[in-house]
Amino acid sequence: MADEVILLSVWASMFGMRTRIALDEKKVKYEYREQDLWNKSSLLLEMNPIHKKIPVLIHNGKPVCESLIQVEYIDETWPGENQLLPSDPYQRAQAKFWADFIDKKVNVTARRIWAIKGEEKEASKELMEILKTLETELGDKHYFGGETFGWFGIYNKFGNMSIESECPTLTAWAKRCLERESVAKALPESEKVTTFISQRLGVE
Repeated sequence: MADEVILLSVWASMFGMRTRIALDEKKVKYEYREQDLWNKSSLLLEMNPIHKKIPVLIHNGKPVCESLIQVEYIDETWPGENQLLPSDPYQRAQAKFWADFIDKKVNVTARRIWAIKGEEKEASKELMEILKTLETELGDKHYFGGETFGWFGIYNKFGNMSIESECPTLTAWAKRCLERESVAKALPESEKVTTFISQRLGVE
């Protein structure tokens, strides 16, 4: 009997994109179900009754919540090709640390740029410092954990930033990642995301 895999998410969710990329890298067949966060489906509420958030990965009727946990679950459940996390325990711990850093630092600071009037300048400066930290950590490595690249254009628009000039190594990494079919397929066009955020915030 074939596995039944369902992903509940929203097209603009960076966390959902991360899980979709992981599934596609492993060539796992799954059903994607777009969710309305203002009118949450009964399935979403049933599968994630604690946080009631996306993404939710449902594997043979059993839910797995939180994208970083989902990536690790996918890597262990479908070992085969394209290992997502390092097998070495220390390197694996480092990869998870930086992915968590991105989730807690980059995403939280970005929300301040987009949503809190009067904090745009301060938050933009803070975000640039965070990205420079990632730039330093990336160094001369070819790849780096965490899918922040698809949102560079949005940061530029709302934060009045020039990430390409300030973080050329990180930008080059983002472009390399976008050459992978799984990433290109999962990430929407920047302009589409910009419009989505603008409409949510009521800005032009």
